[in-house]
Amino acid sequence: MIAGKGGTPMSNAPVYEIDPQAFWADPYPDLKRMRTDCPVAFVPQLGATLLTRRDDIFVNEKKIDVFSSDQPEGLMTVLMGQNMMRKDGDAHMADRKAIFPTISPKTVQQVWTAQFRAAAEKVLDGLAAQGGCDLVRDYAMPVSGEALKSITGLSNMTAAEMDRVSQGMIDGCANYAGDPDVEANCHACTAAIDACIDEMIPAKDAAPDMSLLSVQRRAGLSEGQVRANIKLAISGGQNEPRDAIAGTAWALLSHPEALARVRSGEVEWKHAFEEYARWISPIGMSPRRVARRYLLDDVTFEPEDRVFLMFGSGNRDAAVFANPDRFDLDQDISAAITFGAGPHFCAGAWAARALIGDVALPMLFERFPNLSLAGEGRFGGWAFRGPLEVRVTW
Repeated sequence: MIAGKGGTPMSNAPVYEIDPQAFWADPYPDLKRMRTDCPVAFVPQLGATLLTRRDDIFVNEKKIDVFSSDQPEGLMTVLMGQNMMRKDGDAHMADRKAIFPTISPKTVQQVWTAQFRAAAEKVLDGLAAQGGCDLVRDYAMPVSGEALKSITGLSNMTAAEMDRVSQGMIDGCANYAGDPDVEANCHACTAAIDACIDEMIPAKDAAPDMSLLSVQRRAGLSEGQVRANIKLAISGGQNEPRDAIAGTAWALLSHPEALARVRSGEVEWKHAFEEYARWISPIGMSPRRVARRYLLDDVTFEPEDRVFLMFGSGNRDAAVFANPDRFDLDQDISAAITFGAGPHFCAGAWAARALIGDVALPMLFERFPNLSLAGEGRFGGWAFRGPLEVRVTW
C-alpha cells in the first residue's frame, strides 16, 4: 500500500514518476506513456492515482458512489468553500437547478451574447491602432473578464482583477506541493471576491437581474453557497474562455488551410474551438475522492484515495480519436470529454461556446483580416493548460 500526501492510503496502482516542471511544460508525452503502459497509475509527485484513458474516465465519472466530488479536505473546498462541483446527488442538483436560469441556453442567447459582443467590440476598438498585441493578455483576457463580470454580477470588478483572482484560485487549487505563498495569495484573492460581492448585494437585491449573484439570492441559497458558487464560476469561467480564445486563434493561424476553411464558412468557428479544446484541453483534470472500495483494471481503490480524472489525456486517446495529437478539423470529436462526462458536465458550456465560437473568434478575425503570428506560442500547465503568450500582428 502506497502512502499519499499526509499519510492517506493510496491505491495499489503501478507507480509512475514524473518531473513536475517538465509535466507542467508539456504533460502529453507522460500521459501517452501512461495510457499505453499503466492507464491507472499512482503519481507520487501529485499524491494521486490518475485515470488517463478516455473510456475509463467516461464510465467512472458517472459512478459518484465510488468517485465522489464531495471532498471536505480537498483544496478547492478548503480554499473556496463547498461549491456545487464539490457536491454529489441531490445537493449538487439543487445548486445546479438554482443557477440554471443564469447559464441556460435561452439566457445565453437572449441576455449574455449581446453583452459579449459589445465588450469584444470595445476591446477590439482599443487594439485597432496598435498593429499588434499579445492575444492572451490584450484580447482574450479582457473579453473573458468582461463576460464573467456580466454573468457573475460583479460589475464592480475590472477584467484584469477578474483574471488575477481567477488565476490565484486556480494556482491554489493545483497547489499539491503545499507552497504557503500560493495558498496565501489564494486566500487574498477569495477575500477580494467576497468584498466585491458585499458591495454588489444591495444593488442586485434592489434591481434583480439574470446574474449569478442575483439568481442565487432569489433562489434562497445560503450566503456561503452563493459565494462559493461565484468563486467556482470565476475560477473556471475566466481561464477556460481566455485560454481557448487565444489558443484556438493560435491553432488556426498555425494551420492556414484550417483557417481558410473556417473563414469560408465550410467549418464553424465553434467546431474549431471544440477541436482545439479536445487537442489542448483548457481544463485538463478534475479530482475525485474514493468513497468506497473499488476494483478497476486490477487496481484496488480504498476509501479516501485521491483520484485525478485526466480529461486532457482522455481527449488524446488513440483508441478513440483518429489523429489524437494533431489539430484536425476533420476529427470526429463527438467522444471528447472537454466539458466532462457525468453529472458534473460543465454548467457553463453554453456560455463558453457562445462567447468563444459565436463572438470572440469571428469578431477577432473579421476585424483583423490580415492577422498573423509574430512568434511561437508558449504554453504551460496540466490541470489547467493554455497559452502563456500569443504574439500577433495585423
